Amino acid sequence: MDLTYSDADRAFREKARGWLSTNVPTTPRPAHGAAAAQFDRDWQRKQYEHGWAGVAWPKDFGGLGLSGLQQVIWYEELARARAPHYINTTYIALMHAGPTLIARGTDEQKAFHLPKILSGEALWCQGFSEPNAGSDLASLKTRGVVDGDAIAVTGSKMWTTDAVYADYQELLIRTDPGSERHKGLTWLIADMKTPGIEVKPIRTMLMDEHVNLVFYDEARFPVSNVVGQINKGWSTALSTLSFERGLGFIGDQLDLYERVCRAIDLAGKVRLENGQRAIEDAGIAQKLAGLKADALAIRAMTLAHITESDRTGEPGPKGSLMKLTVTATHKALSETVGDMLGWDFLEFDGDRASHPWTYDYLWSWVFSISGGTSEIQREITADRLLDLPRAR
Repeated sequence: MDLTYSDADRAFREKARGWLSTNVPTTPRPAHGAAAAQFDRDWQRKQYEHGWAGVAWPKDFGGLGLSGLQQVIWYEELARARAPHYINTTYIALMHAGPTLIARGTDEQKAFHLPKILSGEALWCQGFSEPNAGSDLASLKTRGVVDGDAIAVTGSKMWTTDAVYADYQELLIRTDPGSERHKGLTWLIADMKTPGIEVKPIRTMLMDEHVNLVFYDEARFPVSNVVGQINKGWSTALSTLSFERGLGFIGDQLDLYERVCRAIDLAGKVRLENGQRAIEDAGIAQKLAGLKADALAIRAMTLAHITESDRTGEPGPKGSLMKLTVTATHKALSETVGDMLGWDFLEFDGDRASHPWTYDYLWSWVFSISGGTSEIQREITADRLLDLPRAR
């Protein structure tokens, strides 16, 4: 694996840094609501119009067709410029649905949806987990009945990220009523304006409606919206999950190092209850040093994973190990900053811009569940990477 930056890589970094220096939004992203969704659309549209959308997407599908290493450079520069990245309403479309369609979609599906995703015109949500089928995704019950050229869907989905603002949904349903576990599932593109869909936002401790419950009452979707094959959707879902748990978290993986550096800077300024600067406390200094080492290790893992994905065409199970590591480091960083800030750390009114560290701490708990719980990531790592016996 050659991780040496070429002249082209260095030129790309310089160009990206220059563009971001004059184009990053000067106003903070609204805390939540329709205004936040519109902010995300506008930012994605700006990247698209200036030729920065889909850095590593193939040129045939509207991307820049650049290397995985240049994708890493782009995310590093986003983090450096403190620019918005994909922990918002564009994330599912760009990092789940788009790559899944590129890998598994029909020519018609790609031609219709990919330009809308890249331009920010279409926002997506994920309809996988259910109230009784979260971590155990294979036990989902939402059913789809094939009726001529349509599929009628009835059931419910939970943890549907920003569903209230989404235009489309990647929907996993059970189309074979006699099937069990991974068999008999179908991956379906769901237009969220379809009659029979009801979205109920759920306010969380982040004081937003990021999480939604979605109900389907005989909602009918064209059979042509199936990605892959009817009753063979688990294979397509595994592609989606591999993107989500691997390349989908590149932004978080690389932004983590910048956050650790900001925490170290903060430690040199804030004072503890005893009057000493936080960085002078041996325990805090040791934790920050360990976190910086962890962040650098995560960057090395990211580069290795990118290289493997470039070679194979799809991310593999190592994404689960990376997500597990990022989740633990993210949470440990937030807790260390909490130790430095004391009671002020507990103040939060829903405004991320005013209380960024508290928001990150609350988000760290969401992060340990989204994309598969840490327990699931350990199971996948043990089974697919270490070849250990399955848990009973």
